[in-house]
This record gives sequence, structure tokens and C-alpha cells, in this order.
Amino acid sequence: MADEEIITGVLVEESWTTLEQAAAVCCVEVEWLVQHVESGLLPGADQTGGTWRLSTTAVRHAQRMRRIERDFDAVPELAALVADLQEELDRLRTRLAIVEQRTV
Repeated sequence: MADEEIITGVLVEESWTTLEQAAAVCCVEVEWLVQHVESGLLPGADQTGGTWRLSTTAVRHAQRMRRIERDFDAVPELAALVADLQEELDRLRTRLAIVEQRTV
């Protein structure tokens, strides 16, 4: 284990956006976001003081879901599942790249 490398970094706080801002970024109506949040398909949403807000991660997830729904005429549940799988693939590819860099 002498070859282990210590990696340090700074934890960046997640930023938040309003539903209106997220809807504009995702090119959807606010109602689309509300439906997906209330049905549990969009993690990373929080309601504070009666106002919904979304994390940047949730906004990226919503963008993926919307593209899948639009491009493949997918139902929201399927779009959420596919978006989850795509994000997991991205995480695994990142981890694999890190491991490959260490072995070089």
C-alpha cells in the first residue's frame, strides 16, 4: 500500500436555483418540473418556505429527462430511469479513468 496516493480537494457547496430559472434552463414549463418533483422522479429538489428550489445536479438530471422524453417519446418514469443509468455510467467512467491514470 505504499503506492497509495493521497488526494486532497475542496468540497464545493451545491448551488440552488428557483423553479423558474430551472425551467428556463431546461426549456420546459414550470408545471413540468413541479409534476416531476412531486412524483419523486426528480431528486435534488427542496421546498423551503413554500418555494421549490433545485440543485444544479437536479437541473442537469431534469435536462436529461426532458431530452429522453422528447427524443424517444418516453414516459416520465422511463426517462428518469434512463437518466439515472446515464449518470451512473458517467460516474463509473470517471472512476475508471482515475484508476487507469494511477496504473500508468
